[in-house]
Amino acid sequence: MILSERQGGVMRLTIDRSERRNALGTELMARLADALAAADADPAVGAVVLTGAPPAFCAGSDLKELGRLDVAGMGRHEAETAAVARAIGALDVPVVAAVEGYALGGGFILAISCDLVVTAADTRWHLPEVVNGWLPPWGLGALAARVGPVRARALVWGAELIDGTEAHRLGVADVLAPKGEALARATALAERLAALPRAAAVSTKRFFEPLVAAEGERLDREAGRRFVADCASAEARTTLARFTVKA
Repeated sequence: MILSERQGGVMRLTIDRSERRNALGTELMARLADALAAADADPAVGAVVLTGAPPAFCAGSDLKELGRLDVAGMGRHEAETAAVARAIGALDVPVVAAVEGYALGGGFILAISCDLVVTAADTRWHLPEVVNGWLPPWGLGALAARVGPVRARALVWGAELIDGTEAHRLGVADVLAPKGEALARATALAERLAALPRAAAVSTKRFFEPLVAAEGERLDREAGRRFVADCASAEARTTLARFTVKA
């Protein structure tokens, strides 16, 4: 589910569940957490690139897996996923997301939880949760840190999807790449980061961590609580019924 390949000082981690559109299931997130921790502990690794196997970065939560849970179980599942995403900010090595195809729901939030984001111009970015009847259960603090609370709120309402060009303009992504070149641009960026003096690069990430991730854990708990409560609404129940979730 996670392919690891080191090239010089850069570790490339690829989400490889193309049959499930690289959806974020429990096992995948556990393997991603292990791979990130291993890269962080390797003195030969100076930066990480996180990407997805074609056709896209990530379609979000694994709805097939969620469909076997009740709403409380979904809440616990999303809290575990949130912890993995938050842990990216606690790593010493910088993590660069390379986003092609689409980044939807949890895939959107996982990408922006990385330190830097490279998007292809034609990438589709969308948060469909509110349209489905509930608040996204994690990562909203990371989104607000990138784009500010007013723009974050508009994106979370999710009435329209945006492309990579708009994502870059809004600050969702840091670097805009032509179609098909996000991974190459992200790798080149990661190589430059890996070549920095290690101690100074780590100090930079550590200094900004409390500013970027301020109250991330508390905000995720609050979002998760509201997510579970939202799932009791009539609109959410209609959506959940399509996934055979027991409300």
